[in-house]
Amino acid sequence: MGVPSGGGGRVAIAAACFLLLQLSGCVAALPMKSGDGAKYKDPSQPLNTRIDDLLGRMTLAEKIGQMSQIERENATADVINKYFIGSVLSGGGSVPAKNAPPEAWMSMVNGMQSGALSTRLGIPIIYGIDAVHGHGNVYKATIFPHNVGLGCTRDPELAKRIGAAVALEVRATGIPYVFAPCVAVCRDPRWGRCYESFSEHAGVVQNMTSIISGFQGEIPPGGRLGAPFLAGQRSVAACSKHYVGDGGTTKGINENNTVATFHELLSVHMPPYYNAVIRGVSTVMISYSSWNGVKMHSNHFLITDYLKNKLRFRGFVISDWQGLDRITSPEHADYLLSIKLGILAGIDMIMIPYTYTEFIDDLTLLVNNGTIPMSRIDDAVRRILRVKFTMGLFEHPYADASLTGELGKQEHRDLAREAVRKSLVLLKNGKPGDKPLLPLPKKPHGGSILVAGSHANDLGSQCGGWTITWQGLTGNNLTAGTTILDGIKSSVVPGTDVVYSENPDTGFVQQNKEKFDYAIVVVGEPPYSEQFGDNLNLTIPAPGPAIIENVCGSIKCVVVLISGRPLVVEPYIGAIDALVAAWLPGTEGKGVTDVLFGDYGFTGKLSRTWFRSVDQLPMNVGDAHYDPLFPFGFGLETQPSAY
Repeated sequence: MGVPSGGGGRVAIAAACFLLLQLSGCVAALPMKSGDGAKYKDPSQPLNTRIDDLLGRMTLAEKIGQMSQIERENATADVINKYFIGSVLSGGGSVPAKNAPPEAWMSMVNGMQSGALSTRLGIPIIYGIDAVHGHGNVYKATIFPHNVGLGCTRDPELAKRIGAAVALEVRATGIPYVFAPCVAVCRDPRWGRCYESFSEHAGVVQNMTSIISGFQGEIPPGGRLGAPFLAGQRSVAACSKHYVGDGGTTKGINENNTVATFHELLSVHMPPYYNAVIRGVSTVMISYSSWNGVKMHSNHFLITDYLKNKLRFRGFVISDWQGLDRITSPEHADYLLSIKLGILAGIDMIMIPYTYTEFIDDLTLLVNNGTIPMSRIDDAVRRILRVKFTMGLFEHPYADASLTGELGKQEHRDLAREAVRKSLVLLKNGKPGDKPLLPLPKKPHGGSILVAGSHANDLGSQCGGWTITWQGLTGNNLTAGTTILDGIKSSVVPGTDVVYSENPDTGFVQQNKEKFDYAIVVVGEPPYSEQFGDNLNLTIPAPGPAIIENVCGSIKCVVVLISGRPLVVEPYIGAIDALVAAWLPGTEGKGVTDVLFGDYGFTGKLSRTWFRSVDQLPMNVGDAHYDPLFPFGFGLETQPSAY
């Protein structure tokens, strides 16, 4: 299965041609030539005719290459050409350069594509990236609220508009495929990925799968439901993840075991996949977790029998990052066994992402010795090609340079700001017998207000994980955006004295308490992702509780909680005048202050049960023993102020 001779020369020629294309401004579309009579190169041919024609021409090496997804840092044009690589990804924080502009991303992706198009058959790569709340890896992208907040909007149409905006920002960097949305049904907030889940309730998650139609475009009337779909070159292929039961693990431990009957699995965790498949989702990513002790990456029954055969999913199934390695414990202990189990389970594309030569050699061995039948390989490649043809990658393999201006554009920031407003949940508004504190007056009587807490002036914490880096960053230097403090200063009338103290001590508060009309305290969690966010106590991190007690004990206060999940607040609720769950709102902090100051009313409803104590967990709506601090669906409302 050697590489056809002259590969390096073809890469050089392709690169030279690509440079000429860039200079002439014709990069966006590079139609396939059909001069050799190959039906797969002819877009007028029926989809299955093109797939059959191309599949019939492919060697085993070319097929296995299509099943391989490697990390950006390894993906030179030469590597892609030599191994017939089918897909490349950026992991969290994997970028061409720090603060790289869209043009640098496009150039990188186009360079890789030139290596793929210079192979014997010229099958384009599909480049994938995590875009779980906007194009999070990319500097100056619009960062939307994480899914936990979007679930509180109960607004599927908003989710769809967000999907369309994110698709344009991703296309602005030359990328046609996103590892989103996460359709997990998080049943335990101790899980470090709970903020990636729209809700603990399957029905809410099902409704919010509308974001898939935003990413990919809406299947037109009369179009085939349930088949992979992409509306055009301003849309991106989507990926529902993580199949299945990722949100149900014991104690919320990431990548752990979900103990459930088949009926429970179907009623709680499976429903979003019904909607995703009907909406034409292009790909489904498998979960690291296990179901009743069986690793999902090796679960033939759920991947092949149920997803592919019962639900008739026609796109491709992709592993998670090193997902095959993690079938064994310790991981990668028996890679041949892991590959055998994963491929035979029905996984089509493997996110390797580094040890790609080992994967290719081992899978080749397993096919040649009869362990894995060629029919299984052909099923995988057929699905991958179906998605690539459906996306128009063969006709439009290169990035469209006219889309670079879509990244972070004002219309998208305005949409994100709207999403923030609608995601906020008002949990308390005034102490018993007192008037409501919210909305806050923009013109305080005494002319001064206090703003406290590090999260008031911390864009990174406001955005959370999966922002610029995998784990996210604190501070205001990571990307472009507006902090909540910025929003406060622009909301109050000119001349108002806005005093910001990150962590005011008791002495400062006592000395100045008569000066301030009210205080806005913004505290919460630091950024985190995946297992680094697993948390068994769910308390507000220090110094948050001390700030609440110091400030709210002496000054009328609203506490704004920035977090990826409900936290323990019952010990402080009596001292607080008003409490707002702001989740992880993203780059548009003015969305928070729009509602605090009454330009818009509070409308958000809890998509998760707000527990009293972690000892109650897991506790979800519908449980026999249900005694929450604030129930699922709770949310006080206010009317806009008449200024």
